[in-house]
Amino acid sequence: MQILKKPTEDELTAAIGKTIPDVIAPDLKVLFCGINPSLYTAATGHNFARPGNRFWPTLHKAGFTPRLLLPHEEQELLDLGFGITNVVDRATASAAELNAAELIEGGINLVQKVIEYRPQVLAMLGVSAYRVSFGKSNATIGLQEQNIGDTKLWVLPNPSGLNAHYTPRTLTKLYKELRIYLDGGV
Repeated sequence: MQILKKPTEDELTAAIGKTIPDVIAPDLKVLFCGINPSLYTAATGHNFARPGNRFWPTLHKAGFTPRLLLPHEEQELLDLGFGITNVVDRATASAAELNAAELIEGGINLVQKVIEYRPQVLAMLGVSAYRVSFGKSNATIGLQEQNIGDTKLWVLPNPSGLNAHYTPRTLTKLYKELRIYLDGGV
C-alpha cells in the first residue's frame, strides 16, 4: 500500500497556486465539489489529503464507500459512481484567501463542467462558498431548489478539520442524508 509522504515546508510553499486534476467521468451519481485545494493536497497531488481532513472517513461512515479510502485511492471513487472537483482550482493555505470574484468565476466554470459531465447530484462541500459562487445568500445545508439541467444541487458542510462547527458524527449524519436520497429514500 502506498503511503503519502508528508510534504516539507518547501514543498508546501511550492504548491501555492498549483492545481490538481479532477476525479471525474460522465454520468456520476455524485460529483463532490470542494472549495479549492489546500497546499497539502496540491503538494501530494491527491484530494483531501491533509491528515485532519474528514472527507474520506465521512464518506465511508455515511455509506458511500465500502471501506475507508485513502487520498491516493481517489480514482476508486469513479467505480463507485462518485467524483471530485473544486470551485476554484488554485491551491491556497486557506480558503479565506479566495475572493468573491474567484468564487463567482469558479461557480460559472463549475456550471459548465456539470453540463458537460451530467452528474445526478453536485454536492457542494461548504455552504459559504456555495452562497457566494451561486449567488444564493440564504442557502442552507441540504437539497437546494436550484438545478443545473437535470443535476440536483446539494450543500454539505466543508469536511476540513478547521470547520469545528460540525463534529464527525454530525458530518456523517448530513452526508448520509445525501446517500439515502440517492438510494431513493427521500
